[in-house]
Amino acid sequence: MAGPRVVIIGAGVVGAALADEISARGWTEVTVVDQGPLPATGGSSSHAPGLVFQTNPSKTMTEMARYTVEKFCSLDVDGQPCFLQVGGLEVATSPERVTELQRRHGWLASWGIESRLLTTEECVAQHPLVDPDKVLAGLHVPTDGLAKAVLAVEAQIRRATERGVRFLARHEVLDVRQAEGEVTGVLTDQGEIPADIVVCCAGIWGPKIARMAGMNLPLTPLAHQLAWTGPVPALAGQTEEAVRPILRHQDADLYYRDRFDGLGIGYYGHRPMPISADDILSVDESDAMPSVLKFTEEDFEKAWTETQSLLPATKDAKVEEGINGLFSFTTDGLPLLGESPDVKGFWVAEAVWVTHSAGVGRAMAEWLVDGYCSSFDLHECDVNRFEPHQLSPEYVLARDCQNFVEVYDILHPLQPSGDPRPIRTSPFHTRQQELGAFFLEANGWERPQWYEANAGLVEGRSIVTPNDWAARYWSPIVAAEAQTTRETVAMYDMTALKRLEVSGRGAGEFLERLCTGKVAKSVGSVTYTLLLDHDGGIRSDVTVARLAPDLFQVGANGNLDLDWFTRHLPADGTVQVRDITPGTCCIGLWGPRARDVLQPLTDADFSATGLKYFRAQRAHIGSVPVTAMRLSYVGELGWELYTTADLGQKLWDTLWRAAEPLGGIAAGRGAFNSLRLEKGYRSFGTDMTYEHDPYEAGVGFAVKLDKDDFVGKAALERRKADVRRKLTCLTIDDPEAVVMGKEPVYDGDCAVGYVTSAAYGYTIGKGIAYAWLPVELAAPGTVVHIGYFDQSVEAVVAEEPLFDPTMSRLRG
Repeated sequence: MAGPRVVIIGAGVVGAALADEISARGWTEVTVVDQGPLPATGGSSSHAPGLVFQTNPSKTMTEMARYTVEKFCSLDVDGQPCFLQVGGLEVATSPERVTELQRRHGWLASWGIESRLLTTEECVAQHPLVDPDKVLAGLHVPTDGLAKAVLAVEAQIRRATERGVRFLARHEVLDVRQAEGEVTGVLTDQGEIPADIVVCCAGIWGPKIARMAGMNLPLTPLAHQLAWTGPVPALAGQTEEAVRPILRHQDADLYYRDRFDGLGIGYYGHRPMPISADDILSVDESDAMPSVLKFTEEDFEKAWTETQSLLPATKDAKVEEGINGLFSFTTDGLPLLGESPDVKGFWVAEAVWVTHSAGVGRAMAEWLVDGYCSSFDLHECDVNRFEPHQLSPEYVLARDCQNFVEVYDILHPLQPSGDPRPIRTSPFHTRQQELGAFFLEANGWERPQWYEANAGLVEGRSIVTPNDWAARYWSPIVAAEAQTTRETVAMYDMTALKRLEVSGRGAGEFLERLCTGKVAKSVGSVTYTLLLDHDGGIRSDVTVARLAPDLFQVGANGNLDLDWFTRHLPADGTVQVRDITPGTCCIGLWGPRARDVLQPLTDADFSATGLKYFRAQRAHIGSVPVTAMRLSYVGELGWELYTTADLGQKLWDTLWRAAEPLGGIAAGRGAFNSLRLEKGYRSFGTDMTYEHDPYEAGVGFAVKLDKDDFVGKAALERRKADVRRKLTCLTIDDPEAVVMGKEPVYDGDCAVGYVTSAAYGYTIGKGIAYAWLPVELAAPGTVVHIGYFDQSVEAVVAEEPLFDPTMSRLRG
């Protein structure tokens, strides 16, 4: 099978990997073009120092790095290896970094990568140049090492060429041709190449190429300093290129690698140096290569001083050469993968460093050939994940530069992003400020985590303070808000959740085709259902409310849901999908006194029989028209109340005046998360992702296999009988051991799974952690241990839900 005509733009580590992987899957009518010579084309791959550290908080990124290591270890060029597996060593020079290394060790255990925490003496044994008086501890990963990027490019080019792939050096891309919304070819300075699929792997030139297809790519090339010392006397006589582990000194934004009797030094501690992709010189115009800018010695002075402190032997050496090398940065630090939303057949694989290059090549090849990626969960990397404001030039530049500055920083899971902020505010924002809201960011929205106005509710309650790490971006007010929700009633701002409107005479049939549940039911029905990929993996969980015969409102998880719906729209125009989030808002009114608040404000019947659980109706609350849905993600009686943004503040004020005399409060996301875990509600993107199926994730009840065909149904029927892991509820008795997510779970000394979501359950009086575990360990009563920094926290598998298992409070 030759496959469709594919043109890959860029022959660096990503383009070469994709050409190799896609041709290995039978697509051989592939042409790779690059403006530079082969195999050193002049992009980031050509000057990359090659350090491959697999440690990453993202499971996907770690798995891509592991695949890159495994593949590069198997490659050579005429006997020259493409990977020097010398291991990786991160050292700590501060107590805070010691703790961070313990956390990073936990990630590696969670994702199945061998690593070991080292003492000072063990660090020196691994890398004798480090000063034992400066280093407190270390983290060693034996499978890390040095990628020989240009050799890896050449090796993969050779393999792909043997299968028939054509590589064209010195071909500058001038345009991406398209007709009627589909790509037709690529115009180069040496002629046009017809194509059915074009994949942009242009690296730092990515925004320029993507713009040719009308695509706004949120990527900024930034210069990063790399210097090489002359001979270090302590290394005299070293004839092998590298014998010591690659080394990271993240407290000072530095990394190091061997180069025979000298060292390479990389530095992130200097000022951000962004450049537009349009201003990068061509191959012929540049002195060395386009991705290499002149070394600015003044920016490196602090790095050299710190290097001589950590590695005293370098005091007898000099910095002999250096570059400011360009690399790609994105707003969230993750790659940009996927197909343009507007031009069919135009794909990107951008912002990918050498570390993840082969993994991305494999992921893209599977996605293109099979229609989905089976090896990696790509929801974090999909280029269509961004909201419109996240594509603005101001936002992209600010966040990309921030990510450069923070690349080695210790970042808390709840740590809010920096400027530009605030960006999106709900109609309730002014009232929330008046109540002393502590805001964190969600999809650009300012979302309250708790309210200082509720500080008085803490008095008289027994509230345990969690450990120092969990206590960041936490207040005892969170506990008081959670308990008050269970006792009386609370108002939650739910505006940050994505809302889609699906309409048209084909809307019902359309949604039935994409959803696992039966959603085209009576007007007023609300259905919790799933969106699946073709392999049965969960793409999202959504609620679908039928508001009229041809009108549905979908409560979604983000822009990828909008993209998924849009890509599946019928060509006959019978269905329209619209993002109504910006023009609407939502208050979750929940608690045992919710009906006492709401019913006096309306003539509509909000009794238990008048509006049953998982039903919707339109009504007026005071003078405000609302769409009311009887749903609750905190496990209490109540409603989601939607209205237009212009009436949002009026809705808030109307409910507030009625709730306050009954002891009602406004509550924040901290309380919400605790309450939803007590009830066992999953969160897509955290608890379950593309790699999980409904039966593993505990949401099989949302699948109706007796309905007509839907996307992923055939795959589910195969997967249902082979459940090997389960999303499992754990409880923790130690009140201070509140874990945060991504920690490893151990059965004895063996890491068997990892935590997804966690919080303290203020109703049940225990810590809660959901974790992926082998099915044989998921039985209630099973004792496991969670690795939390340097602690081993005992946890017990529990029956779920932990709160109100009879659903009496929800249905009352």
